[in-house]
Amino acid sequence: METLHLGCAAGFSGDRTDAAAPVVETLAARGGRSFLLFETLAERTLALAQLARRSNPDAGYEPLLDELLRPVLVRCLVSGIGIVSNFGAANPPGAARRIRALARELGLREPRIAVVHGDDLSGEVHRPLLRSALGSALDGIDVVSANAYLGAEAIAAAIQGGAEIVVCGRVADPSLAVGPALAHFGWRQDDWERLGRATMCGHLLECGAQVTGGYFADPGMKDVPDLHNVGFPIAEMDAEGRCTIGKAERTGGFVTEATLKEQLLYEVHDPAAYLTPDVTADISQAEVRTVGRDCVALEGVRGHARPATLKVNVCYEGGWLAEGEISYAGPGAEARARLAGEVLRKRLPGLDVRVDLIGIVSVFGDDSGRLLERTAAGHASEVRLRVAAKHVDRSSAERLTREVTALYTCGPAGGGGVRTSLRPRLDTLSGFVPREAVPASWEMLS
Repeated sequence: METLHLGCAAGFSGDRTDAAAPVVETLAARGGRSFLLFETLAERTLALAQLARRSNPDAGYEPLLDELLRPVLVRCLVSGIGIVSNFGAANPPGAARRIRALARELGLREPRIAVVHGDDLSGEVHRPLLRSALGSALDGIDVVSANAYLGAEAIAAAIQGGAEIVVCGRVADPSLAVGPALAHFGWRQDDWERLGRATMCGHLLECGAQVTGGYFADPGMKDVPDLHNVGFPIAEMDAEGRCTIGKAERTGGFVTEATLKEQLLYEVHDPAAYLTPDVTADISQAEVRTVGRDCVALEGVRGHARPATLKVNVCYEGGWLAEGEISYAGPGAEARARLAGEVLRKRLPGLDVRVDLIGIVSVFGDDSGRLLERTAAGHASEVRLRVAAKHVDRSSAERLTREVTALYTCGPAGGGGVRTSLRPRLDTLSGFVPREAVPASWEMLS
């Protein structure tokens, strides 16, 4: 069976929009069956998309959809490169319609676009199912979105049904690669060994440049060539599901055994049981091996039966988050910043105010301020004070922004550069539902 080529052009919503073109050109030059994957969803991305759809029924899909597709749509259709993505977010039909309109704007023929359904459990009809998974935690909350993580079956069926572009909402990230593999090689859906290998190939691709030198560089320790132009990954998969990972031609970054290992372990809790909707992948005996320049093979992956349940995430309104920052510089700057934090805590007794001194105690700090209290006062001459608090009531949270602004004339000497923000918060509940309760399906855009 002919080798399958899978290129990844995005690892999250907001990723670079110029990444796809070199990937597409490389895929076209290599020939054979190939797919371009865009992974643009995270848990809160989907909730934000749901909020956008509330405001505009035609919105709710990836905001950068045009910027991602416009540079490569012609080349993909002409070269027979399929496109699979979760950029449908909260509105896959809306994304599909926008892609069709984009094709018309570019003077192209109308592509065959499939939409995957089944992940959205936000409606009232699904509330008993969510309650069975989450119990009383659902009481009294305002649900913004509820989505199950679908697997690759509907993607594969859509491709086998003739789709050139498959638009999904919430599917598991590796399933974007497993779907084309299922369709291309014709594997059984209980072929756990091959599915396990394909799943870990998808896992290596799902974060885009993280496997090609992005999120890897540490000057002097792990230097990456031409990081400013880091290339995105391309996998070659054989009929057994085994893969080698490379990258787009004439781009920066690199693919090494180290970059592969870092991405392989990314978000993996149990190496012997990486749970996905398609399979339970097992990398406890996996090995990576360099087979050429910027070309590393993954071997030894196994697969076991898939879980009986699907993960579901419920995002709900979580009140308001207020933040404020102010700078202090010169002699005594740190002491003045600490004093400003004390002033705010005393002025806002009804709020649990988090205080960070950026550059001194912030990233490793905690909401209660214990680490800051244990950190001896120093003599830093440039300090940025950051404070934050959350509250269910908007006006209560907003008090923090006013008090930070008031530090200009009511706080320690020499404060400047105030910035404040107030925005709604989203909280998340997670649980599991029986997979048979969440049937996935697909339809061709008519």
